[in-house]
Amino acid sequence: MNERRTRPNVVPWPPLLIVGLTALAIALQVILPIDPGFSSSRILGAVLIVAALTIDLWAMKTLNDGRTTILPNRGSSHLVTKGPFQFSRNPIYLANLILMVGLGLFFGNGWMLLLAPVDALLTHILAVKREENHLIAMFGFEYEAYCRRVRRWI
Repeated sequence: MNERRTRPNVVPWPPLLIVGLTALAIALQVILPIDPGFSSSRILGAVLIVAALTIDLWAMKTLNDGRTTILPNRGSSHLVTKGPFQFSRNPIYLANLILMVGLGLFFGNGWMLLLAPVDALLTHILAVKREENHLIAMFGFEYEAYCRRVRRWI
């Protein structure tokens, strides 16, 4: 059985990326602060943080209810297309992006705003593409049909 079929990745890239890039943004803000320059950004930041955490929890519950893993380095046992997965094929990764932007606005950390798209790009390269290969190997036409109905990010 090929490696893509059993699991998409050896390393759980998405959680490592968001934690690592958030820590980098905090360190860079201490060394070389960047002010995002938006007024009332704390309120918008708080709204985005709550939205991101809500999407994350909803997606995790949906995966759990669908009897498959939430870990990005484990193989999927079932194709989940309900809950937030009916709007985005990667709602957790989308929530990670929203969370970084929200944290950047809330704490006035311009580095988080700059590194949020880096997180999305690296997640796409290191995780999304490999997960898609895994899911096509596991679920074939069913996954292809899902891809035609639901966008990758939003």
